[in-house]
Amino acid sequence: MSEQSKGSGRRTIYKNGDFYTPEGIVRSGWMQVDGSGRIKAIGAEGTAEPERAFGDDELVVDLKGRSVLPGLIDVHVHGGGGFSMMDADRESLDGMSRFHALHGTTSFLATTVTDTDERIRQALRNAASAVQEGSVTGAELLGVHLEGPFLNAKRAGAQDQSTIRLPDLAALEQYVNDSAGLIKLVTLAPEMEGGMEAVQWLAARGITVSIGHSDATFEEAAEAVHRGASHTTHHFNGMRPLHHREPGLAGAGMMLPELTTELIADGIHVHPALVKLLFDTKGARGLCMITDAVFCAGLPDGEYEHATMKDGKVYLPDSDSLAGSSLTSIRALQNMVAFTGYPVETILPSFTETPARQCGALERKGTLEPGKDADFIVVDDRLELLATYVRGGKVYER
Repeated sequence: MSEQSKGSGRRTIYKNGDFYTPEGIVRSGWMQVDGSGRIKAIGAEGTAEPERAFGDDELVVDLKGRSVLPGLIDVHVHGGGGFSMMDADRESLDGMSRFHALHGTTSFLATTVTDTDERIRQALRNAASAVQEGSVTGAELLGVHLEGPFLNAKRAGAQDQSTIRLPDLAALEQYVNDSAGLIKLVTLAPEMEGGMEAVQWLAARGITVSIGHSDATFEEAAEAVHRGASHTTHHFNGMRPLHHREPGLAGAGMMLPELTTELIADGIHVHPALVKLLFDTKGARGLCMITDAVFCAGLPDGEYEHATMKDGKVYLPDSDSLAGSSLTSIRALQNMVAFTGYPVETILPSFTETPARQCGALERKGTLEPGKDADFIVVDDRLELLATYVRGGKVYER
């Protein structure tokens, strides 16, 4: 894997590839990328002479008929490859970014867990410094997803109940300041005391509010939507389940168009049949695919300090409670095709366009079109990953 930079510094033509664009698949096409790592143009074979568009000094890459997809964006990822966001050091943020680039992620929100106030603040300050210093060299760090500590202990899941606390506007403001404005998404339980006010405060500042680790009723979820909530966290997990007399948050996420629903498609957190049902209900632009990967993603089965991994499933130590996942973005994409039976172009926006929108990055991420960052992956006809590019720079090649 090579080090990420803002563009390769060299103008490049990628030719003889199938490019998945918002207008459809451009078969046997080409894509021009400028020296700053932005897409200049995309065209079909025979529509132009791209090799001459920039001059004789540009690089020409033959994709040999492979498919080129927009880079996969993960707005809920705690770690991977032995590294965790909560380690609160540059090496760990860079390590998890490089690990996930190996698996098709081109940008991400580093996600916290419920912890002491000081540890959360350390993690936020570290993320802000990493972005300022440009020390993340794999997938691009777009910001932070603050998951907790303002949750409902009744739906804590793997979150540390001893450090869960009530929503607090002063604490939220401190966290936003510590992150230097990098907090793009916040998971909280709006039914808790002060929760609705927190939803309104965050939404007014352009931060996406996600309802999660919550025991909210359908009516409470609808009230949170009225206050500005627009997202649910790992849908069906960590929430009141769907019931015919009380739809709860699970039902609200399915029924309310204002809510975009996260989903973990590992076949463990949610049954494949229910994965398909949620996709059929919400569509690719109402569904935001995530990994919820933790530090042991990519590591062998075994017992670790904060988790046990067996057959790829991550549990709390000495427990049968799931504690995140070992999923990767490219595996989730493969799973979604298998679980739903839909072609990749139908599913793709839930991995690209929707997460880009939900974290405020759609102007430059999420689709292959002129003016946007050249974040893309190259795959074969089985959706096996061959290469990952971030802002025009190759960060992985098989």
